[in-house]
Amino acid sequence: MVADVLRWISILIIAFAAGNLIKKIKMPAILGWLIVGMIFGPHAVGLLPQKVLEASWYKTIIMWMQCSFGVMLGSELIWKKLKSSGKALIITTLTQSLGTFVTVSLVFGIVFYFTNIPVFLAFVFGGIALATAPALSIVKEFNAKGPVTDTLLPMTILDDVVGIAVFFTVNSIVARMVSGGSIPIYMIPVMIFLPVVIGAIVGFPIGLLLNKCHSKITTLAVVLLGITITMTSGYLINRYLFSSIALNYMLMGVSFSAVFSNMVTEEQLAKINHHFSPVLAVSLLAAIVDLGSPLDYHLILGAGLYTFIYIVARAFGKYFGARTGAKITNLPKTVCNYLGLTLLPHSGVSLVFTGIICSTLAGSQMLVQIVQGTIAAAAIINEFIAVIAAKKGFELAGEIVL
Repeated sequence: MVADVLRWISILIIAFAAGNLIKKIKMPAILGWLIVGMIFGPHAVGLLPQKVLEASWYKTIIMWMQCSFGVMLGSELIWKKLKSSGKALIITTLTQSLGTFVTVSLVFGIVFYFTNIPVFLAFVFGGIALATAPALSIVKEFNAKGPVTDTLLPMTILDDVVGIAVFFTVNSIVARMVSGGSIPIYMIPVMIFLPVVIGAIVGFPIGLLLNKCHSKITTLAVVLLGITITMTSGYLINRYLFSSIALNYMLMGVSFSAVFSNMVTEEQLAKINHHFSPVLAVSLLAAIVDLGSPLDYHLILGAGLYTFIYIVARAFGKYFGARTGAKITNLPKTVCNYLGLTLLPHSGVSLVFTGIICSTLAGSQMLVQIVQGTIAAAAIINEFIAVIAAKKGFELAGEIVL
């Protein structure tokens, strides 16, 4: 185990260096981190083999870091700020999420109809396509600020809620049409609200403590303690009470942070975020390397028509869905034009959804291969395209300065 930990740390150091190197050509460091993860993952060099990715110590660290990453999002959910634009956020989230689901499902429905593949599989692709991993790393790396960023951050959480609800509804329906496992429909609200409840319960006492903290060390220690308690609570509840589902640890971190962020002063919150910044940077680095590690670069060579259709249809749904919602709700022009570009990154959550749906489709290897091949190749290709597009969106909106 010690050797595995040291190798993992070495990979993170290499990824950090690669990120700095790729920044010199004015590209986001996330691309360097993702490439390093893929190169050293089980499908290439193998310095980070599958046994490590599945090891308890590794999964625990990644869960903690996912929870930690959620703190950045939760600190943006300040009630006073959300009240003025809450309606616009909800409408725009629904138009871009459901617009993507409808677009991808419709396109694949037509394709599958003429290729004699069960049409219900089109809704599987639509459900997976909802998953968004917005360009939060670019926001952090370039300290992006402006209307697009302000809309994107809280939308990330709402998007997760819609994505989880739609995907698991589709998964439950598909499970009744084929052999394989099933997640009951009544578990969908549990998956959405349980992480929120866990985070909120821990966030309240932590908020009380933070109001009494005045030094950097005690403030940071309290936040780290809160993250640890939140993650541990979620893990124990997930393992012993709801083992049939996978709870979202980032959502726990979001809820935890949102509660204490609304309990402290604006000045205190700024200090907390500043003190926490180094921890967030490491968490983000580790999370991106983790996303890159399971990706098989060979799938890029095997990408076919379905992959191309999926990438294009999803991009169309996300971009024009966001644009439509922003226009309807009179959001700033930059949000109308460029928000959709920042919503294109996709790989991490899509791979999780793919694993779940493939378990449901286990009775038909043909369908499993179609889904796995299409989504895995799309995840690799789209991640590079989407990160570049998202960075360009922030640039065109005038929210990052290079």
